[in-house]
Amino acid sequence: QVQLVESGGGLVRTGGSLRLSCAASGRTISSYYMGWFRQAPGKEREFVADVSRTGSLTNYADSVKGRFTIGRDNAKNTVLLQMNSLKPEDTGVYYCAASRWATVRTTPDYWGQGTQVTVSS
Repeated sequence: QVQLVESGGGLVRTGGSLRLSCAASGRTISSYYMGWFRQAPGKEREFVADVSRTGSLTNYADSVKGRFTIGRDNAKNTVLLQMNSLKPEDTGVYYCAASRWATVRTTPDYWGQGTQVTVSS
């Protein structure tokens, strides 16, 4: 079982950037698909991005494609989400997620506590 802790959230202006980090413990993340979800107030949690075990394959929600980049550093047991050209609609709690047997988009098995991202207009 893997434990996940997110960091890097904060308040940023429209058009700005943030870099989220997810630190894993308990297991090496090389055994897991890794990814990110987010949840805005009053809305369901939605998929943002995920990455395969080796980092060779990535998937993004249409709403963030071209603006967000997911990456992983298995040696450091971390996964990153670089967010550029941020919009107010990107506001929400961002959750790191892991899946042992399938993509995070399909079957997220483990979750972090989340980190708040607020984009002001």
